[in-house]
Amino acid sequence: MRKTIIMICAALVAVSCGNKNNETMKANEIFPKGQKAAANFTGTAWVEMLVTNDATFDTQVYNVTFEPGCRNYWHSHPGGQLLLVTSGEGYYQEKGSAIRLLRPGDVVEIKPDVVHWHGATPNSEFIHIGITTQADKGAVTWYGPVSDEEYDSYKE
Repeated sequence: MRKTIIMICAALVAVSCGNKNNETMKANEIFPKGQKAAANFTGTAWVEMLVTNDATFDTQVYNVTFEPGCRNYWHSHPGGQLLLVTSGEGYYQEKGSAIRLLRPGDVVEIKPDVVHWHGATPNSEFIHIGITTQADKGAVTWYGPVSDEEYDSYKE
């Protein structure tokens, strides 16, 4: 038993030391926070690419961290998108629908070309894994900021 615990601890240390952004990670983060997003967000967000598109997977995978109140702009993906919530509380909204509250463990399946946005609630950081599916169909299309009125329309 003791040998097994030592091996598990050694493996965790090796993974932690091998992480290129280890110095920027908090204890509760699963993946590195990444770099500040330069555009298409209201507020501050960080993005870490985990899997870039290639012919093998036809998928992009990225960790996105939103500060409280941050959200991305209205956008759509020609091949669709999946969101896997890992931490905090966030919002998701499709154009013409009500805002949905997201919590750790929630999965959002976004069909191709559906205009939507997602981001943190006003009082919580929000982290999700984003997966762009069928990436060969093209890049994300951005439509502009989510207004404060739209963002504030969440009803429990």
